[in-house]
Amino acid sequence: MKFFVNFLSSFRIAASFAIIGTLMSGMYITTVILFLLAALSDFFDGYLARKYDACTKTGLVLDSIADKFLVITSFVLLCIMMPVWFIVIPIILMISRELYISGLREFLGANKLVVSHPTSRFAPGKIKTFMQIIAILAFLCLFAIGASVNNASNSKAILYAIYALPNIGIFALWFALATSIWSAVQYTSDFISKVKKIK
Repeated sequence: MKFFVNFLSSFRIAASFAIIGTLMSGMYITTVILFLLAALSDFFDGYLARKYDACTKTGLVLDSIADKFLVITSFVLLCIMMPVWFIVIPIILMISRELYISGLREFLGANKLVVSHPTSRFAPGKIKTFMQIIAILAFLCLFAIGASVNNASNSKAILYAIYALPNIGIFALWFALATSIWSAVQYTSDFISKVKKIK
């Protein structure tokens, strides 16, 4: 089971690179499927690791790297394809937050300390990740629908999706930014308390 859990994380890393090729090549439906499978693997590797006590140090590192690869790669691609301020700004801030938290962890790691991870189901970090996935998926689905329908299509379902998806994506993106900042504040507070212990 430990091997399978680590395989899911490794799959997520591979999918992150594959998404670059499929999205830039205009293979939008393939990109949606790849991203959805990668997102589901994120849920299942954590669930299986906890249920079957298959957590390992390697698995924790792989899971963290895979999550960042998937989200940051997708975010950069969205910035390239939709270079508008209300998409670019929250993405830049969230990527900056990841670099900031990584810096805190590296500093504490050098001093043999660890930043605490909130375990609550509704912890800001978990909400952030969920909303990031919703935002990315909404925009990818918008690309897929836009590329696969005729410009003259008057299907109400298609028109509703074309209108709703960007709004869902933008809302989820800014909500993710809010929870990202909230999570960063919690990490910073924990970091300060840990630093006080360093002699």
